[in-house]
Amino acid sequence: MSDRTSNRSMPTAAQREAQKVFRDTRAEAPVSEHEHDQQAFHANRERLKAERIAREAAAEQKPKT
Repeated sequence: MSDRTSNRSMPTAAQREAQKVFRDTRAEAPVSEHEHDQQAFHANRERLKAERIAREAAAEQKPKT
């Protein structure tokens, strides 16, 4: 084995701090207003669909008079 050192240098304190700040901003992708509205619309549509299916299933189980 040889005692060769790596060619990579250690980042300075300022570089580590900058990497930490940029990593945090990349992790939190901002959601646009349009995208937020689309998510709310789809969630509401799925909720209403589930309620409709439940009503239809309950109506089918009721005996017809």
